Amino acid sequence: MKNIADSIIIGIILLGLCSCTSAKPTDLTNSNQVVSQSDSQPKTVIKISSSSSTITVLKLLAQAYQSQNKTVKIEFISNSQSEGAIAALKNDIIDIAGSSKKLKPEEDNGKIQYREIAQDLLIVATNNSVKGVTNLSTKQLKAIYKGDITNWRELGGADADIVVLDRPEDESAKKLLRKYYLGEEKTTAKAVVLNKEGELMEALQNTPNSIGTFSLASSLINKLPVNRLSLNGVAPERQNFASGQYQMVRHIGIIWNKTPSAPTKNFIDFIFSNEGKKLLQNNGLVPGK
Repeated sequence: MKNIADSIIIGIILLGLCSCTSAKPTDLTNSNQVVSQSDSQPKTVIKISSSSSTITVLKLLAQAYQSQNKTVKIEFISNSQSEGAIAALKNDIIDIAGSSKKLKPEEDNGKIQYREIAQDLLIVATNNSVKGVTNLSTKQLKAIYKGDITNWRELGGADADIVVLDRPEDESAKKLLRKYYLGEEKTTAKAVVLNKEGELMEALQNTPNSIGTFSLASSLINKLPVNRLSLNGVAPERQNFASGQYQMVRHIGIIWNKTPSAPTKNFIDFIFSNEGKKLLQNNGLVPGK
């Protein structure tokens, strides 16, 4: 079944690549280079596939690298779960896979390697329509997700029904939310489940009285107008994670072939350089060691 699932994922990625190249047949050359309409100089393409929880960070790094290296174009060819990105890498469809988890033994074919880029704090936030609520205890948060607390008035806010925006149970954000706050309590059936983190962030901004959990870095990078809540009196900030007070953190990493092309290696070196680490720190992330 796993092989079948991988085949389906790879087929979808290949279909996406085919549709992109057919739409712009002059963009690609046989040497994996593209020619920009505004610049006749060929560009070397680095292809990345990333889980929705890691794509914002990788795009931040890619944008900074491309601004310094005009002959390189970094393409994000799909937005899948970590498993799909790893499968695409092993089948030479992409150059780098973004992942919110380490390689499992059964995923490691001996030709690829994983390294952590950063640790990303996960925040619980509300739509900016929610007033009077700035902190939640574990008991209160658990009651919201369980459906025992359904109105912001019960927490000191306005008389308005709470809209719970949730992620699937197999996603990293939901797993960590359960690990540190929710436990095994069943989530209310009224929760709106969104498959991708970007979908949840958009819904949170556009849905009055909503609450959801997602990346602090994504909140800062995208300058989201939401209310970031403290949990048990601890604000979701890097210094509180460094002191051990804030624990809900997701690990973001990349996976690549052990013998990458020179352009891919140069980008990877930039990611782990002091400049790359400073960029991560400035956007709320804790660089990996």
